[in-house]
Amino acid sequence: MDTFYLIVVICLVVLAVADLVVGVSNDAVNFLNSAFGSRVAKRKTILYVAATGILIGAASSSGMMEIARKGIFNPEMFSFADIMTIFLAVMITDILLLDLFNTFGMPTSTTVSIMFELLGAAFVVAVIKIISNGDSMLLIGEYLNTNNAILIIAGIFLSVFIAFSLGLIAQFFTRLIFSFNLNKTVRKNGPIFGGIAIATIAYFLLIKGMKGSTFISIETKEWINNYTVILMGTIVLSSIFICLVLTHFFKVNVLKLVVLFGTFSLAMAFAGNDLVNFIGVPLAGLQSFQIFQASNLAASELNMGVLGAQIQTNSLILFAAGVIMILSLWFSKKAQTVTETEINLSRQNEGSERFKPNFIARWIVSGGIRFSTFSKKFISDEVANKIDARFKKSASINKNVKEKPAFDLVRASVNLMMASVLIAFATSLKLPLSTTYVSFMVAMGTSLADRAWDRDSAVYRVAGVVNVIGGWLVTAAVASTVAGVLALVIYFGGVFAVVSLMMLTVALILRSQFVHRKKEREKSAVYKKLENRERISYDDVIAESRERISLTMFKISYVIKDLIVGLEVEDKVKISKAKNEVELYRKNYEELSASFYYYLQKIESKHGAEGRYYIHALSYLNNISGSVLVMGEKVDSHVSNFHLPMQTVKMNELKDLANRLSHLFIEISDLILERKGGLTEVLQEESEVLLTHIENLELVHLSRVKNNESSAKNSMLYLSILLECRDMIVDFSGLINLFQSIRENEPPMEPIDKVKMNKSKTSLK
Repeated sequence: MDTFYLIVVICLVVLAVADLVVGVSNDAVNFLNSAFGSRVAKRKTILYVAATGILIGAASSSGMMEIARKGIFNPEMFSFADIMTIFLAVMITDILLLDLFNTFGMPTSTTVSIMFELLGAAFVVAVIKIISNGDSMLLIGEYLNTNNAILIIAGIFLSVFIAFSLGLIAQFFTRLIFSFNLNKTVRKNGPIFGGIAIATIAYFLLIKGMKGSTFISIETKEWINNYTVILMGTIVLSSIFICLVLTHFFKVNVLKLVVLFGTFSLAMAFAGNDLVNFIGVPLAGLQSFQIFQASNLAASELNMGVLGAQIQTNSLILFAAGVIMILSLWFSKKAQTVTETEINLSRQNEGSERFKPNFIARWIVSGGIRFSTFSKKFISDEVANKIDARFKKSASINKNVKEKPAFDLVRASVNLMMASVLIAFATSLKLPLSTTYVSFMVAMGTSLADRAWDRDSAVYRVAGVVNVIGGWLVTAAVASTVAGVLALVIYFGGVFAVVSLMMLTVALILRSQFVHRKKEREKSAVYKKLENRERISYDDVIAESRERISLTMFKISYVIKDLIVGLEVEDKVKISKAKNEVELYRKNYEELSASFYYYLQKIESKHGAEGRYYIHALSYLNNISGSVLVMGEKVDSHVSNFHLPMQTVKMNELKDLANRLSHLFIEISDLILERKGGLTEVLQEESEVLLTHIENLELVHLSRVKNNESSAKNSMLYLSILLECRDMIVDFSGLINLFQSIRENEPPMEPIDKVKMNKSKTSLK
């Protein structure tokens, strides 16, 4: 049995490293979003500041397993075998759950996750013990401490509302003080605001960041607690004085200091306190194994009440954990994705919206508009005009979403200051609080107060917030359920279950990495390159359009063939894959359309006429995707409803048409990509011939209908496919004419990313 539990301990150590990686990917948003969103400094500088905070926080962490110490379950009621089952189930669940959220760029709470995983796994093991002992289920309360769980849940809901409300109020009054004209107001108001903000964040650092630090003596901690008011007063006055000197004598923007200091302090507090969420359980498992080896008792007989005591961790382990967290912070692509979600929802500018509106978002926005209209009745026009003047944005703010920060330093400072205040206050009262929830909701409140959510974007931003909060609510239920199921499997499955679950975990994480990389590659390389370019030339517009259109046409040529083959063999899987390909294309088109306004502003032209080619090309592609989508829906409906299969003669006609269409579309794709000017007239002739062929097929089929040679369902599907194919040919002909009309204006140049295009086409084949 020692060998089995040694394997379990090894698994826990491996899972601890993996959990550190996925945990940082999720929680990086807590301390990076304000710095990244405001672009307070270069990315590397921000990461250096955050990394320093993480390393100091990790090295000074007490290493106490907070969740176990608070008593999510009562360890004295469980044996060593039970505890190891619970710990392993918790760690596997935690990694899979956090990695899933990271893959889709959704921030969640590591504290809530680990708490409910412990609760779920402990509950299942407790039930097994009660049943095996023949006891009453009423004894479940002796195994679990549900009071903490209820307290944390209440704290979650309360903190979400309070964080959003206080963030909104604080940002509203701060913006009244600074307005958006920071060039004039920062020098005047910045030193006092900066001094108060720095002092506030320092208070957070003292209360939250260092409360469990080992390098601070007990006497020092007591002195800080006894003289907090005097200490904070001194810090406030000193901070204001320093900010005044820096502003007036060294021309330093003190708001940058606030944001960087806030980033450091939040990163330090994260590593110092939330580190236990990732390594607390594995370290407790390691200590339990050491106690088991020294006890000479059977695993099922050794009582683990000792886990109720505080668990101190070797400083070397804490330092190593800090290094792993820093490496994850620097190199994790998923950390960037999660951070981008919050920045996208709180950005000041318009642009492509990630989330689709839902009925809840529409209802909230509708209520907000009615409340705004009603509240204006109680505010005089003079006061309203003065407030509007303070919130008026300069033209440069909205000039280009790609070059400007998502929000300014004022909002970034308020984000950090309010998050620090709330977290420190809750910590001083020993109330459970999720740093993720607080940081996110403060950012949403400040963005609403800053009027970042206008009539054009509000429903999308609110939908995003609803989706994130919905994910939080699901987290607890999913974490508890999955951990419970895994505990059941491990309890009865033994070594085989442990090995199988570890292999499954590795496979799922690798798959999520593949899914994430695939999502990141959805944008074309040219479009990504143009996103960060200050100005776009006429040649850039044509090159990007050529590449995107050529690859899209190539994809559609194979989608049509897959739909027809799927119809013939009645293969729903093949049809669904083809439909998903079209849906992905439609999503990309919507993103392009949403960002076209800013894309057009970058084109080097006084009148922007060159953008006409780009928007016309997008229009053609939208029509084409619509035709393929309609075709896919009708084919899917026909097969799903078990209608009669298509007659052989009609099926052969459709397959021949699909092949001819595919050949034509591939030729057009090569024409647009490689500029084969001599083929333009030939392809136009082929298109005309194919249109005539479709018309003949329609006439032939109508005669079949009159002679009662085809069922109604088959006839409607057959004619629908012909009509959609005809529409696609017309749109593709329009694309040919479009590029023919601009050919004379194009300078000689090599095809864009031809190697990448060929690889994409090969993968499709």
